[in-house]
Amino acid sequence: MIEDYKEVSLKVGLEIHQQLDTGKLFCRCPSIIRTDPPDVIIHRKLHAVAGESGEVDVAASYEAGREREFIYEGYSDTNCLLEYDESPPFEIDEEALKIALHISLLLNCEILPVTQIMRKTVLDGSNTSGFQRSVLIARNGYIDTESGRVGIWYVYLEEDAARTISEEEEGKIYKLDRLGIPLVEIVTAPDIKTPEQAKQVAMHIGDLLRSCKVKRGIGTIRQDINVSIPGHPRAEIKGFQDPNIFVEVVRKEAERQEEDLKNKKQSKAEVRGANPDASTKFLRPLPGSSRMYPETDLPLLRIKKEIIDEAKKTLPKLRSEIRGELTKKGLHEDQAKIILRDGKLEDFENLLKIIDDTKFIFKVLIEIPKEIASHEHIENIDEKITLDIIETIVSYVKEKKIEKSDVKHVIEEIAKGKSLEEAIKLEKIDLSDIEGEIAKLVKEKPGLNINAYMGLIMSKFKGKVSGKEAGEILQKLISK
Repeated sequence: MIEDYKEVSLKVGLEIHQQLDTGKLFCRCPSIIRTDPPDVIIHRKLHAVAGESGEVDVAASYEAGREREFIYEGYSDTNCLLEYDESPPFEIDEEALKIALHISLLLNCEILPVTQIMRKTVLDGSNTSGFQRSVLIARNGYIDTESGRVGIWYVYLEEDAARTISEEEEGKIYKLDRLGIPLVEIVTAPDIKTPEQAKQVAMHIGDLLRSCKVKRGIGTIRQDINVSIPGHPRAEIKGFQDPNIFVEVVRKEAERQEEDLKNKKQSKAEVRGANPDASTKFLRPLPGSSRMYPETDLPLLRIKKEIIDEAKKTLPKLRSEIRGELTKKGLHEDQAKIILRDGKLEDFENLLKIIDDTKFIFKVLIEIPKEIASHEHIENIDEKITLDIIETIVSYVKEKKIEKSDVKHVIEEIAKGKSLEEAIKLEKIDLSDIEGEIAKLVKEKPGLNINAYMGLIMSKFKGKVSGKEAGEILQKLISK
């Protein structure tokens, strides 16, 4: 076991791939993941071709030698001839380019004013054409983290691959829904020196990416880790979606390489996959530069100064900045994180314009719907408690049509199926009728604080008494 990673001069670099939340990169199809049966099925075999250097890439030769057949499932309404490799590409999607520029600027990179769209040979079947289109957007950047500065070598904008449905030795089945979704690839310098730092850097870049218009959820971000120690060829470990396993995988891969050197085992640079126990397994030889060649169907990509200036003007704030602003407005750090995690920032800010009370707005927008969904076992509560409904409820509070203490009851009634109009028709009762009930409750449960009593009262008289009214009765009883 390695105790000191500085002693073994461990080098780690990350390749982070993040889907952008736009249409597809080189056609105008939507980026929609489908689960219904396909209406187009294509069978293909792929062959290796020489790259720009005139040589066939070693990884491409390896895959071609397996002679597998690939089956692609598509949809006539959300896929097009480009994804079937039957038509040339459109020009690059402008919105995807703008988001890639945002990411590059946040990474302190130099934008390339003129760049060449390339074809990257990929013969594992994940592209119908046998190649992936990729373009270098920016380079020579950096990020500052808790553990020091880490260089950013490159930022690419490229097509995502088709989605694997099933795999056997003789072939694979893919869906074409994911093929062509814009993907930003960020390549760090090998400045990471410990397994723990690898996780820190991945989390830092992930937080930066979520400040931009990117897709969220499982499969929308993937990380590859490059690991090497002096005297041993580099290994690229593919396809992580959970940074929590970074530490153990990097540690075990460094130990594997150290063991290879001790046993004088002949090793080559290779692509490896992570096993469930965090060890790694061979997948294929590591590709080289010979797999790249220019895209002949598209001109040079010119990123004009006006485009870069516009990207600078519209640069999004980092999530860390937004969290700081929200805490200054009165939210706890955890509440600010929840708003950003749930993608509710814009809704939150719009509701604040109606009532400038951060804690109340957080309660109405986040806390109350989640609590009701959990206690009442209501699925898809966001479909019932829409933003329009929440805006109306907050407006009614401002106009004093209902009290803040009535809001939970109103939302609960709507979640159970009542209309907004029915839910706000709160059934009020004579206060003298409930004063005795509240007195009895206080007598039965002596010694509770005001908030505890209020919770019991509001639960017992749901919607029939306002918080203000109940509070006044309670204060009078306790003072006696």
